[in-house]
Amino acid sequence: MTDSKAATARVDVKDLDQEGLIRYVERLGQPAFRGRQIMAWLYRPGITDFDQMTDLAKEFRALLNRHARISRFDSPVTEMSRDGSVKFGFVLEDGAIIESVLIPEEGRNTLCVSSQAGCAMGCAFCMTGAMGFKRNLATAEIINQVCAVRDWMLRRNRGRLTNLVFMGMGEPLANLDSLLQAVSILTEQRGLDFSNRRITVSTCGLVPQMLELGLRTDVNLAVSLHAPDNETRDQLMPVNRKYPIEELIEACRRFQRKKRQRIMFEYTLLKGVNDSEKDARALADLLRDIPCKINLLAVNDTGGKYVSPGRDRVLWFQHFLRQKGFTVFIRQSRGEDISAACGQLAGKMRRE
Repeated sequence: MTDSKAATARVDVKDLDQEGLIRYVERLGQPAFRGRQIMAWLYRPGITDFDQMTDLAKEFRALLNRHARISRFDSPVTEMSRDGSVKFGFVLEDGAIIESVLIPEEGRNTLCVSSQAGCAMGCAFCMTGAMGFKRNLATAEIINQVCAVRDWMLRRNRGRLTNLVFMGMGEPLANLDSLLQAVSILTEQRGLDFSNRRITVSTCGLVPQMLELGLRTDVNLAVSLHAPDNETRDQLMPVNRKYPIEELIEACRRFQRKKRQRIMFEYTLLKGVNDSEKDARALADLLRDIPCKINLLAVNDTGGKYVSPGRDRVLWFQHFLRQKGFTVFIRQSRGEDISAACGQLAGKMRRE
């Protein structure tokens, strides 16, 4: 066996949440508390091997070195946007490329995280969907995006990550098991110690997985809606043919929410497609009894047939919905000059 094959044959401990680590060390003949000790070390900045975990017995560290490994993302390719956003490209062990985007704002630093290499959903206005689906990411590959960007920020005194949004490459709920493991690590105090309310998972509308997410986590849910009727949504989002709007909205009503927690509906405005007064009225009627917020975004340039309706139309759409009693935000496109904006991630990086 070559060195690289031997390395990948060992268990990547970043694929395991705390309960998984406990079960793993018990299989190695160790007491449960050793798993909690590993977790307490694993996500500290600068920890790259087991020998740094000084409260573990030397013999146990040697055992871990034989059977386990600690993966990490080294030397990401980065592209800097004029607006301060940073796109990170990571090459995976099988050569696949994924991207994450750091979005600095006043009072917060948000990381847009990928959950798959490529995407199988095929949304008509999204470049990630156009590149096709390669595979799901392992839990470690999700977590290592966060660790790599955190460490990049620390080296440059750029503050700390405050928010995570699973809105990068891929449909997060199509990779539910790895996503839930990653959320467990992200929110574990001994792990990366993020608050549930600082994590948002976006979906194009996988109804069964959406309901399971609500039962198993307290993270925020964002639903990519983009049309208020089945005919238009069928054209834009093939998933709607399997889970039409009626099923999706009923699942939103049933979604397990904490008190005062609201669902975020994402609505990308496309000129002449979903930006009319009729569309605005239909959207207001559709969401009238769901505790929610609405995020409006003019479509980003992907070189396809869909174009932005313009700033004035977006403002009109916002005003109309606010008059109907909704909380409505206009999401500013960030990183468009480096193809880092929503719908533009396609695994094409140029090294700075």
